[in-house]
Amino acid sequence: MRFVVLPVLLIFVFSCAQQEKPTSISLNNYFTYSDGVESAGIRLIPIQTPIGEFKVWTKRFGNNPKIKILLLHGGPAMTHEYMECFETFFQREAFEFYEYDQLGSYYSDQPKDSSLWTTERFVEEVEQLRLAIGADSTNFYVVGNSWGGILAMEYALKYQQHLKGMVVANMMASAPEYGKYADEVLAKQMKPEVLEEITAIEAKKDFGNPRYMELLIPHFYREHLCRLEEWPNGFNRAMKHVNGEVYTMMQGPSEFRISGRLAKWDIKDRLKEISIPTLMVGAKHDTMDPKAMEEQSKLVQKGRYLYCPNGSHLAMWDDQQVFMNGVIGFIKDVDAGKI
Repeated sequence: MRFVVLPVLLIFVFSCAQQEKPTSISLNNYFTYSDGVESAGIRLIPIQTPIGEFKVWTKRFGNNPKIKILLLHGGPAMTHEYMECFETFFQREAFEFYEYDQLGSYYSDQPKDSSLWTTERFVEEVEQLRLAIGADSTNFYVVGNSWGGILAMEYALKYQQHLKGMVVANMMASAPEYGKYADEVLAKQMKPEVLEEITAIEAKKDFGNPRYMELLIPHFYREHLCRLEEWPNGFNRAMKHVNGEVYTMMQGPSEFRISGRLAKWDIKDRLKEISIPTLMVGAKHDTMDPKAMEEQSKLVQKGRYLYCPNGSHLAMWDDQQVFMNGVIGFIKDVDAGKI
């Protein structure tokens, strides 16, 4: 086995006494967190909620005071595991970033009180995490995929004064419009006999029927969720660890439309309020309409659009180079003041 020595990573910092000059971040400094006992960056952060205190699992990578990124996973109630692909890409850039499991997800506390599962409460959770990691408007970015994109946009609408930039990957700003796209576009791409059988199962609300997943995996998930022939281990683990109770309560049991607490969620008309640099990511084979993602990039004040021609809902995996190069390029441009 070969061991690769990472190159010294360079960033530029501004000095009050001098003009800009390069300052190197050694590997030792990049991986020094001053957290006391070394724990591979893992930390259980206490979160205050209306019903008491709970802890959420986080894992820190790197030390970079200029760029601190919080990854927001989807679901709701999936896990950070399917976003592990960011690790190599972001570490090569010397970004400081954090994986985390939202409250209710596998590695964090999983309280049973259903009053906790609201978008508003999750927004406050993100704000508490921002404070815990010492991020502010000079360095704080959120990168959200799917439900994590909802959470990112909602957070920005309330707390954008604390953000430097935001990435919304594969999430339309309107649940009803997503439902319409699923009915008018995605459903019609299926074989009629397959769609008929899926529709019959959903009409009976027989979502526990094994046949439902037998139909969805080859005809929907492998077409629109992740198109890789072999699904990544992290994605498989996240699917295994999903908290079905929270997921169903917020998303609903159907994979073709949002029917839970998020059924009427729609902030499209409020996107114009978002003034921070924002990257909207769409993909050709996504469950979300890529044209809607492009439109959203024009509705925010400082938007950019990234299109993944070979990607699906998890373009971070199945159109990885396009996705990662676009996201990294956006973050670098924001950091350099180009957006």
